[in-house]
Amino acid sequence: MTRPRAGPIGRVRVLSTGTVAIRPEQIGPTRKPVLWWLLTSTEWTAPKPVNVFVVEHREGLVLFDTGQDRASVTDPGYFPSGPAGLIYSRIAKPRMDTGDTLPARLAELGHDTGDVRRVVLSHLHHDHIGGLPHLGHAQIHAARAELDSLARPFPRARGLLPDRIDLPGLQWKPIDFAPIDDPGAAPFTTGLDLYGDGSILLLPTPGHTPGSTSMLVRRPGRRPLLMVGDLTFDAARLAAGIPTGTGDKRRSARTAANVAALRARLPGLTVLAAHDPDAAALLEQAEQPYRD
Repeated sequence: MTRPRAGPIGRVRVLSTGTVAIRPEQIGPTRKPVLWWLLTSTEWTAPKPVNVFVVEHREGLVLFDTGQDRASVTDPGYFPSGPAGLIYSRIAKPRMDTGDTLPARLAELGHDTGDVRRVVLSHLHHDHIGGLPHLGHAQIHAARAELDSLARPFPRARGLLPDRIDLPGLQWKPIDFAPIDDPGAAPFTTGLDLYGDGSILLLPTPGHTPGSTSMLVRRPGRRPLLMVGDLTFDAARLAAGIPTGTGDKRRSARTAANVAALRARLPGLTVLAAHDPDAAALLEQAEQPYRD
């Protein structure tokens, strides 16, 4: 068995802040217009996990996404009222127990929220930003295009809750993607090396939202990991080229093609999606020593 070489990354683990049921049309593929299926669909998927990925870097914990907020299931005023509120009630059914909060789940892994140094948000939908109230001490990274979208008209109707995102005391550090000279990340030509050591590379993967971001984690002697947020709802569907039913489908298709090309360059690449029920098993497999 190959013994992993030393590097800045320790363990990578996944926790789940409850579950969410969604419409099958969101998973895709579908030719139905979004408004049509949103108002007429009568089916729900089985509950899917709301995954948060925890990366142990030598400079502290890095979270990819922060999951749901318990208030989303206990506070009647968490979501907007009126037509925007109707959209939220039709698109997702979240579920969280008291033990599903980000602090509780981190404690199960032997960590405290105070251990978190950086947070990378794949995008700003409510089931990815729910842990922000606990993370005022950490640097919060989101793509500038994603943050700029908050200023566009009708953010709540587009799935964004500004009052749950723009919280007092948060240390926002926008991601400004810049040209990279990294053959191991091709075909991506822009990105951000989070620590400057090559271990965590942020990549632009728009489609689900304008500023959707993925995180490539590279560790000597282990499979590389690509955390993709809601680019797909499970890794197998993405590998098969099956598009999702939400977002900008053309941009999503281009992004999926880039990920497929990256996978061809990195044969051991493990794709981890925010709502993939198989993410924990995929990550466990990826934690085994690997010769690339």
